[in-house]
Amino acid sequence: MTTSLSLLRGSITLSEALRDDNHILQQLSYPEQRQKLFEELFTCRRQIESIASLHLGTPRENCQMGNIEEWFHGSFNVCIPVHIKDSARRSKRVMIRIPLPYKIGEAQFPGNAEEKLRCEAATYIWIQAKCPTVPTPYLWGFGFPGGQSFTNLENVSLLSRLTWYFRRTMSWVFGRPIPCRYVGHRRNDCLRHGYLVIDYVEEGEMLSHSWKTSRHDQRRKANLFRDLSRVVLELSRLPLPRIGSFTIDNFGVLGLTNRPLTLQLQQLENMGVPTNIARDQTYLATDEYLLDLLACHDSRILHHPNSILHESDGKGQLSALTIMRSIMRHFASRDSNHGPFILTLTDLYHTNIFVDSEWHITKIIDLEWACVRPAEMLRPPHWLTDRDVDDINDKDLEEYCAELDEFMEIFEAEENRFAGAGISYTNLLRNVWKSGKFWYFAALDCPRGLYVIFDDHIQTMFAALDLKAFDEFNRSVWPYWGRNATEVIQAKLKERELYVAKIKDAFAT
Repeated sequence: MTTSLSLLRGSITLSEALRDDNHILQQLSYPEQRQKLFEELFTCRRQIESIASLHLGTPRENCQMGNIEEWFHGSFNVCIPVHIKDSARRSKRVMIRIPLPYKIGEAQFPGNAEEKLRCEAATYIWIQAKCPTVPTPYLWGFGFPGGQSFTNLENVSLLSRLTWYFRRTMSWVFGRPIPCRYVGHRRNDCLRHGYLVIDYVEEGEMLSHSWKTSRHDQRRKANLFRDLSRVVLELSRLPLPRIGSFTIDNFGVLGLTNRPLTLQLQQLENMGVPTNIARDQTYLATDEYLLDLLACHDSRILHHPNSILHESDGKGQLSALTIMRSIMRHFASRDSNHGPFILTLTDLYHTNIFVDSEWHITKIIDLEWACVRPAEMLRPPHWLTDRDVDDINDKDLEEYCAELDEFMEIFEAEENRFAGAGISYTNLLRNVWKSGKFWYFAALDCPRGLYVIFDDHIQTMFAALDLKAFDEFNRSVWPYWGRNATEVIQAKLKERELYVAKIKDAFAT
């Protein structure tokens, strides 16, 4: 019988692990780390109930944490429901949302969890204030490791409210940044994790639950596309001054002062790969940002223990990265190098969209990876055919083009009704697709899939090569990745041997 080991979702055999270019050794540790985290949080149930009480302004005895069976373990967070009963004994639910430290690089890069929370909280606050028609769960409050917390203005004491109004007035008088409507304070609980307190989404269900069975239903799909278009257009109508992420400081002031935080950055850092993008790094020019993203791919090659599977794989990856740099000017327009920059939901997948039975969007969740990026990096959803972006090719590409035409037709109709910011996002999205920018920027956002996307969609824009010619192309180009390219590949092959030995040991025990 073939031995298999447990992952967070499903299991994996030795042969599968050896073929996989993920960090499987790390992934094998996740189930145990999840168990320890859940046990720790369960023992802190009184503190979690106190947190809900604090931010909702209700007695603690009215708050009851849900059983572990009710918890949601997502890709990067655990969501714990807390049942709230009011004086009339009516019940509602809120969600305590806690980052998973073992999925976001907290051990390797301390402070990642707090960065993620500050960015997500700031994005909720900014969208609620600037784009209120975008349907997000209500944010009641949030807290960071160490005890710094914020509660919505309506749920703090009268004295705290008056103090906040005084500070806001003084900030206005002296021309200082104005604090948001969340009041900072210190909490007394011993919970060492940061968190968000948001409304439990009661309306509808995740789109992913019905996507496979109903994605060919034209009526539902049209409703979804229409609502998605409105969300994108609403977020895009406000140009912003730089590339980055919103964050909130200890005084409650929002600022576009954090690095553009995407899930790919913290995924790389979770694997011990330094991205070399400081948390306070923002960008005024697109080309500087794109070069730093390409440098992250280089860092993955150098620091991921399983980044190169064999010699030809290594040469192919280095060749692709070399050419990606040289052709960047064909995809990053000089005219838009300094903007416009817009808030983009970079993680807008069907698992983060709640819909009703007719597929009207009721809520959009998981805003931690929303960041301000160049408008030309805005792309239509890649999951319209239920494929990952690095898995769209041949017949799937034809189907995707048909779905994309439907989406763009609806998007254009919505934009014609929309009071936007003067730029035609319909023309922009069509140009992104026709010019190949869709694939170039998708490759930059996909550390594991860049090589495949380059081979399938980008290289072919410049030259039609048969298999023999393509192999010769790789052999000619890869040394130009760097003067030490040969040494890098040899070192990575030795590292791969050690990695494989550890994988075999893990399955032998």
